[in-house]
Amino acid sequence: MYLRFSQRANADGTLVRYVALAHNRRVDGKAKPDVLMNLGRVDRLDTDGLLRLAASIRKHFGDGGGLTDSAEAGLAAGAAPMAVADARPIGTAWLLDALWTRLEIGTSIKRITDGRRFTTAVERVLFALVCNRAIAPMSKLGAAEWATEDVVIPGLAGMDDDQAYRAMDLLVEADTQGQVQQAVFFAVANLLNLEVDVLYFDTTSTYFEADSEDQDEPGEGEGADRAGFAATASPRTTATTCPRS
Repeated sequence: MYLRFSQRANADGTLVRYVALAHNRRVDGKAKPDVLMNLGRVDRLDTDGLLRLAASIRKHFGDGGGLTDSAEAGLAAGAAPMAVADARPIGTAWLLDALWTRLEIGTSIKRITDGRRFTTAVERVLFALVCNRAIAPMSKLGAAEWATEDVVIPGLAGMDDDQAYRAMDLLVEADTQGQVQQAVFFAVANLLNLEVDVLYFDTTSTYFEADSEDQDEPGEGEGADRAGFAATASPRTTATTCPRS
């Protein structure tokens, strides 16, 4: 049971609200409201008396485990019962998506892949991988499951590990000139108003190859230093200079 409200317009345009005690009954498979008792106009209602009645019912029968008043009212209006199908966090991913957009990373990726036909949203898959690395780092398979089941990635309903590897391969193929890196650099420099003289790159998983071997023998001039460095050094960080922007 629930309180059912209705209203009527007077000749002068004012509205008068009425309240009644009602419940729903099934007629041809549909819920129809059935008025049990008219309680009169809302502005003349004995509110204190209704509150005492409600307290007495709760005292004798408890809160119960049935439908709430709002659910009963929804059924009276013909609405279907609502159930929660899924619930996933979105906050951190939403923040990262705003930063992704501010740095124009997504725009740069779309620009270099323009003209190619994809069955998946490559830019969104790459963003999901970045989100996973920032929030809960794991393997590509784990990242795909995480993006599909554990978090809301704006613009991406789901993905699998094949799409993750494919998106990374396409990015490497399309961005041979480093356009995405360049766009991100200038976006950050402009955003933070930076004047950059030296850039440092982590080369932990990077190696270098020479087109030809050094001609100088070890111990002979400058070539000795280069040969010795190539044979013994294992630098983890290199520096690249660039002019001030």
